[in-house]
Amino acid sequence: MKACTVCKMISNKDHCPSCGSPTSDNWSGLLIITDPGDSAIAKELNIKIPGEYCLRVR
Repeated sequence: MKACTVCKMISNKDHCPSCGSPTSDNWSGLLIITDPGDSAIAKELNIKIPGEYCLRVR
């Protein structure tokens, strides 16, 4: 699994399916957002698309 260096979305690809930025293997902290409209954490992190995200990526 890899995480986007910009939006922090987790995927298996070399480039993020959401924003097209490069991804990294060096990440930590798993966050699963199912309903971004109702989630205070999603609003705080400016997440608008449901999915898996990391908290820290290098």
